[in-house]
Amino acid sequence: MLSSEPIIHIDPELCTGCRRCAAVCPVDAITGEPGQPQEVDAHRCVICGQCVQICTAYAPDHLESADSLKAKRLQRGQLPSVREPLFAAYSTGQALGVKRALANPALYKVVQCAPAIRVSLAEEFGLPLGTLTPGKMAAALRRLKFDRIYDTNFGADVTIMEEGTELIGRVMSGERLPMFTSCCPAWVKHAETAAPELLDHLSSCKSPMQMVGALVKTYGAKQDGVDPAKIYSVAVMPCTCKEFECSREEMEVDGLREVDVVITTRELAHLIKDAGIDFVNLPDEPFDSPLGLYSGAGSIFGVTGGVMEAAIRTGYELVTHETIPNLQLDFVRGEEGLRTATVQLGELELKVAVVAGLKHVSEILNQVKAGHCPYHFIEVMGCPEGCVSGGGQPKLLLETLRKTAYQARKSSVYRHDSHQQVRKSHENPAIIKLYKDFLGEPLGHVPHHLLHTKYQSREKEVSPISAGREGGKL
Repeated sequence: MLSSEPIIHIDPELCTGCRRCAAVCPVDAITGEPGQPQEVDAHRCVICGQCVQICTAYAPDHLESADSLKAKRLQRGQLPSVREPLFAAYSTGQALGVKRALANPALYKVVQCAPAIRVSLAEEFGLPLGTLTPGKMAAALRRLKFDRIYDTNFGADVTIMEEGTELIGRVMSGERLPMFTSCCPAWVKHAETAAPELLDHLSSCKSPMQMVGALVKTYGAKQDGVDPAKIYSVAVMPCTCKEFECSREEMEVDGLREVDVVITTRELAHLIKDAGIDFVNLPDEPFDSPLGLYSGAGSIFGVTGGVMEAAIRTGYELVTHETIPNLQLDFVRGEEGLRTATVQLGELELKVAVVAGLKHVSEILNQVKAGHCPYHFIEVMGCPEGCVSGGGQPKLLLETLRKTAYQARKSSVYRHDSHQQVRKSHENPAIIKLYKDFLGEPLGHVPHHLLHTKYQSREKEVSPISAGREGGKL
């Protein structure tokens, strides 16, 4: 069953009614009169967390009692040691439960980290915007007593193997085109709510996070000789909607949740500070094998256009059987909005589109509904510039810093990609071994069981009042 508990909240005691949150909400899920506390329509909300990022109304410590602040932190799932302000808009946290689990010796604690975490986490410790710290991040997670430090980037490489093969099959058959990416849970939830008749156009691939979760409790458990039922699987994400995604009924493998809990970038920083770990002076340490090894293509999933670029790097070579002449595909890189291009894969002319920011997807959805969408493959990311701008990332209080931070994080992601020895998903030796020893062929029986999913219409869950508002239907 999909989680029935709301994740995004606005505290009516703290909200000033400035409506900045309503201005950035891509699906008109926030309502209220100016100057009055705002409310979130949980059915319409896609849990992207942009309202959390933009909110500047907070509880001043000198006006709130210690007991009141403590109660609010507990209600929000925050650690008692957190000292950041309590803002009106917030997402329910899971750090308290993770801290308890890390102290439980009966559990085998496994963690994975999304591509965007390593270019933003350091900001919480006073380092410059966009500082790249994969090694320090892995070291910190080890000191938090995780038994295995894996990487969502590995899942991104698996996604390209499955999604690229799926795309080629659809293009060759001409069926269910265009194909949309399915990595972003905010986009998937929006499609289920606003365009359920188009769900067959989404890739059947689970997100990289869920793919790693499924592999952790099957392939990884076998590699480590661990009972899957004893594995506590944690994902560190820049995205507030990932907690919703991991709770979906279909996200399980052999009766076990693929990912047990999700925490955000900010929550990982809280856990590191709570444990007294000196993050800035940590040595660089590696991720664990085999689910911690990734290509440059896997690392660029954290930026808008990254999934598209990674898919083209592999798709070009799968179709042409030739080496792609240029790995830096500037034509899919960019900022918020809609970008389109035509890619020549040998004799195949592939028309692609990249949507950054959910408010920009309406035009394409209308084209698909009308039957005259010109594209074969469309990447959609709910947040303005992809995962680097996710709702769970370090909070940027000054609007002037926002674009600077996003650009610094994106530059860091691309630099990380350029420094990788392997930059194509299909050339990652750990991926080659995974398919040889465990998965078999992409889209085969085992991948279908573990790595693919179905979607469901959520249209009926939209209240009559919500459905009648402008923007409720696309």
